[in-house]
Formats: sequence, C-alpha cells, structure tokens
Amino acid sequence: MSGIEGKVIAVTGASSGIGEATALLLAERGAKVVLGARRSDRIEALAARIAGAGGEAVPVRTDVKRRADLSRLVATARERYGALDVLVGNAGISPISALDDLRVEEWEEMIDVNLKGVLYGIAAALPVFRAQGSGHFVTTLSTAGLRISPLMAVYAGTKNAVRAICEGLRQEAGDALRVTTVSPGFTRTELADSITDPDAKSEIQAGMDEIAMPPDAIARAIAFAIEQPAGIDVGEIVVRPTAQS
Repeated sequence: MSGIEGKVIAVTGASSGIGEATALLLAERGAKVVLGARRSDRIEALAARIAGAGGEAVPVRTDVKRRADLSRLVATARERYGALDVLVGNAGISPISALDDLRVEEWEEMIDVNLKGVLYGIAAALPVFRAQGSGHFVTTLSTAGLRISPLMAVYAGTKNAVRAICEGLRQEAGDALRVTTVSPGFTRTELADSITDPDAKSEIQAGMDEIAMPPDAIARAIAFAIEQPAGIDVGEIVVRPTAQS
C-alpha cells in the first residue's frame, strides 16, 4: 500500500499537461482524484478514462480566477469523499513578452491565474486542513523563477511571489500541514499556446521541441512528495532536463 492510496487529491489545471499526467499517476496509485479545469469536456473525458482503468475521479469545472470555483472544488471533494488530503495547485499561464511591449492585460492575466489562483486555493483548503488536523499543499512553480531571463519578468515575478507565499505558509503551517513547491524546467505542455508575441513563442517552442521533458516527469515528483509519511515535509523540488542550463 503506497502513501498515496486512499488519499483524496484535488488537482487544478487538470485538463492537460502536468495536471493531466499528475491526475493519471495519482489515480493509478490509488488516490481519489478531483479534477479541476476550465475545459469541462477535457476533465470529463479524463475522469472517464480514470474510471475505465479502475480508478476514482470526479470532474469539477474550475476557473482559478474565481474564488467561488476553488471553494466548489474543495467542497466537492468533501461531499463526495468526506475529506481533502492534498490540493495540487497546478493551473498556470505564461504569455511571456518584453516589458517594452506593454502587454498589460497579459500581465494582469498572469497575476490573476498564477498568483491569485493559488491564493484562492489556499483560502478554500486551509480551513479544511486545519479542521481535519492534516493536509498538504503542492504547488507548481517554474525554473523561470530561479533563473530570470529576458521576456519572463512578469511570469517569473508571479512564480516567485507564489514561492514566497508558500514558504510563509510552510512556516505558519505548524506540525500538522505540509507544503511543497515543484519547479519544472522545459516541459511539454500547452503553456506556449498562451504566448501571443510571435518571437517569444518561437523561442519557447524551439526549446520545447529540443529538450522538453514529458509531463509525467513532474507528476512523479509530485507523487514523491505526497507519498512521504506524515511528518515528512518535502519543501521544494526542482526538475529540469539535463540539457537545460
């Protein structure tokens, strides 16, 4: 019996990429997975796929820009399974561009999804974890926040803001709650689809095509953190292709 079997785990951004791979792996290892994403058709198909393989999953349409949606995601986990053990905050966008381009609406969108979306998840799950006396926040960051590069100032800023929030949460959590951040390097996901600047998109896509990892590399890191015994807190994991500088 793994340290994942029987746990109730909600995953945001579950419709593709890292979120989808994480949901599949956790369900395979015996978790009851609550799938959150905006694209209902994707998460409904994923829930059916998990059920067809003998797992348990429930889809909940979730836009992390809406606090009520995060509350509904957490409430669904409790109503369906009686608890929430882990919240995997994975939803994110990366419409990177030069600051001189003044794509202010895209900056705001990154703040709303990457930063406020995580805070809304904390607001929804933290009271539940406190009442249960246990719980685990796992949040996807990025190596873009560890090595700042041109075009990524705002994206990296959102990820580093979340890094600071998660460290503060870890210190406030006490000995009953766990907090983990996972920083992926180049990974084959749909994040590049949100880039509207053609030069930036071409640069990122070239890196994706050349060295990107499969999403299940990150899913395994997330599973590693979750499967640790109670009282063991894996604080931060960095996973990057060996070819990435």
